[in-house]
This record gives sequence, C-alpha cells and structure tokens, in this order.
Amino acid sequence: MDGYRGIADILAETGHEVHSFEELKEWIESRKKRQKVSISRIELGDCTPWYYDEDGGIIRNPARSFFQITGIRCCYPGGITIEQPIVLQSEIGFLGIICKRINGIWHFLMQAKIEPGNINYVQISPTVQATKSNFTRLHGGREPEYLHWFFRMNPENVLVDQIQSEQSSRFLGKRNRNVILKTEEDIEETEAFRWMTLYQLKQFMAIDNCVNMDTRTVLSCIPYVFLDEPTEGYTKEFTDSISTIDRKAIRDLYIHANDYKMFKAGKSSFIPLTELREWEMRKDELVHRGRYPFKVIYCGLEIEGREVTKWNQPLIEALGDAVFGLVCSKSSGILEILVRLKPEIGCYDVVEVGPTVQEEYGSKEIRDKTASLFFTRLKQKKNILIDVVLSEEGGRFYHEQNRNVVMMVDKEEVQYDSSLYTWATVGTLNAMTQINNCLNIQLRNLLTLLYMYN
Repeated sequence: MDGYRGIADILAETGHEVHSFEELKEWIESRKKRQKVSISRIELGDCTPWYYDEDGGIIRNPARSFFQITGIRCCYPGGITIEQPIVLQSEIGFLGIICKRINGIWHFLMQAKIEPGNINYVQISPTVQATKSNFTRLHGGREPEYLHWFFRMNPENVLVDQIQSEQSSRFLGKRNRNVILKTEEDIEETEAFRWMTLYQLKQFMAIDNCVNMDTRTVLSCIPYVFLDEPTEGYTKEFTDSISTIDRKAIRDLYIHANDYKMFKAGKSSFIPLTELREWEMRKDELVHRGRYPFKVIYCGLEIEGREVTKWNQPLIEALGDAVFGLVCSKSSGILEILVRLKPEIGCYDVVEVGPTVQEEYGSKEIRDKTASLFFTRLKQKKNILIDVVLSEEGGRFYHEQNRNVVMMVDKEEVQYDSSLYTWATVGTLNAMTQINNCLNIQLRNLLTLLYMYN
C-alpha cells in the first residue's frame, strides 16, 4: 500500500519512539489521578431529559437523539423466543486514528479518554471517537478535537475505512466507521493526546483495561494482507501466517452464514419495555427477574474534560464478566484459528463470524465439545498465549469487561460441528475484515491482541 514499506514498517519495534513505553504509562496514570469524576445511580424519573415514553414503550430523550432503548422479541425456528431490552442507535459514528511517520517509524495519535462507564475511567482511545449526535453537536458542547481531519480525507491517505458492527447482544444493527488516516503534516500533542507506535499499543493491550474497545476494533482493520511482505527480523512462520489466504475457509464460512440467514434466522419485532416477559421496570433499573447478562440503570454524570461536562443518561450494566476465546493450532508452521458462526439478536445481517468461544455471564447456552475443551484447558492453564481482561465501550456500558483468551491446541484434540466451526488462517480472517460486517467485534478485538512480531 502506498506509503508503507510493509508489515514490518507498521509493527516495528524501535528505539526511536516519540515517547518511551514508561513515559506513556506515567502519562496515562497522571490523567487518571487528575481527572475529576462523579457518577451516581439515580431513578429514571430524575434522569432528565431521558424518560419512559408510554406511547412508544421506549426510553428516550425528547429529541430522539443519541440512542433509545426499547424491547425486542425474536422468535426462532423450533419455538425458541428471546426477549430483552435493546439499544437503538442507527447513526454511524467516527472511530478515527491519525498516523504519521516520525523518526522513520509509523506513530498513531492516541487519546487518554474518559468514558462514564469505564471501569477505571481513562483508557487509550482513538484520536476521534464520536457519534453522529456528538459531531453534529446535538449535545450543545464543543466539537471533538481533530474531527475536521476526518471530514476532508484524501483517499490517497486512507489506510483503513471500514464500517464495522458493534455488540449485537446489546445494540440493534449498531455500526461505526473505522478509519486510519495518514498525514505528513505537523500535529502537536495536546494534554490528552500522545503519539505512540503500534508495538507500544500491543504492549498496552497486555495490561488489563488499558486500551479501549474502540481502539482495538480500528486497529483490527489494518489490511496486513494488502501490504508488502515484511522485511528482516520476522520469522517465516509469521510471514506465512499473515500472507496465507485460504479460499476454502472463506467459501465454507460464507456457505454456513448464508444457510443460516436463509433457513434459521429469527423474526424480530419491537415490544414495549413494560411488556417484556421476565423483566421488571423498577424506579432505578430495568432488570431480569432471573439470570441475564445485563440490566439497564440510570446515572447522573459529571466529568471534566469532555465536550459536555454534566449530564444524565441510561447505561447498560453487565452483571458479570464474559469470556471470549480463540483456539489456535499450527498446520505446516502456519497459525490457524477455529472460528464459528455467531447469530445474535441485534446483528445487522443476522449472523457474523465470531471467536471459538463467546460466552457471556449468565449464558444459558449448553457448552458443546469445543467450548468444553476450551474451558477445561483454561482451568488447567495449559498452552495459554494470551489471558487479559479488557473493557467494552464505556459510553453506553457500565463497568463491562471481558476475559480475552488465546490458547494453542493440537487439531486432533478438537471435536467440532463443521456446520458451525471453520479453521482459518490469520491472513484469511484479516482479508475478511476488509469486508463490512463479516467478523463480529469480539473476534476482531481478539485478533488485534495477537502479537504479530517476534
């Protein structure tokens, strides 16, 4: 790709970074210490301008901006019915990162951004992270910094421009525009922004709840398969894994997905929140009467340094940690990953390709042999490559985090349903990431954690 020598040019470890890793860690910690945050649980009646619209059966604000929460019912073949609250946010926002070659190495301009739902408040975020309601300033606040760069993009300077899905168990058809934009212009850092390399970002991803979900999804879209071959310092195993595209795996995944869409997709309809069976609308929360991964809460928020510093809003609170996992193996020295179809109630196109394991807290899904093997090995701590806890998006979710695990197995050990699961190379999955709405956000984020360097 024009402007990049190759994969090594993006991922290079170097002694010529603008900031050392330790300096960046100190910067993040200082931002956390200086940030003033006040978050309190309140009742819906006090969560102005948000209210329950009796006519529509939804939680919204008078302008119908930002998002709404309604009830959804999905009836699947075989008599299975799922009902739950779901977030409606059809507008497409920007998740954008500016990158520049500095001292001969590509650097990315990252933000230490605070989100109300972040478990530790401040996390490493994209240069720009803004909903359409944000950047059209419906909130009455100031425009996000650096936003203008993404309204005057020269195609020659675009490394990534993908519209990708977000959490389909919480959102209905939610997508954002993932962009990486290169520049040669001088951009000075401000208090909340620092230049860092992708190597450094990968190091931060090994730290619990340090790099936010939005950064991970943008970086997952880097088109390694379309860059030149890596140069010195990279193993043949790495080169082969990222450059090998398996047509059979792509064919099988599309056949499985298309079969599901034709023959197994459910039929969804909106229902008032008060008519959700097994859910109770209380003054301070909307909660399932039994066991469910999340509930809806209402919060009063006051945070310095944001476009708007004081407001109220509903948040989706997770009731426990999810586990997302990749089972990997090596075939002739090439890394392969076992992925599976993952239908979800809010999926934009019914079903996407997900990780080997995607299990939320309170899940009632019976583990198959593949998932059972994964959790057995996880308990044994056997051949675990990556095991890190990372947060979901803090603008809509409250303290939601998940355990991300990558493990190695021998292929012969894995028993799986070939109509659901497929072995695919890293290069194959990277190629599919270049197509909108193929890989779900859980899989894309896990792929970002892979250490694609020695």
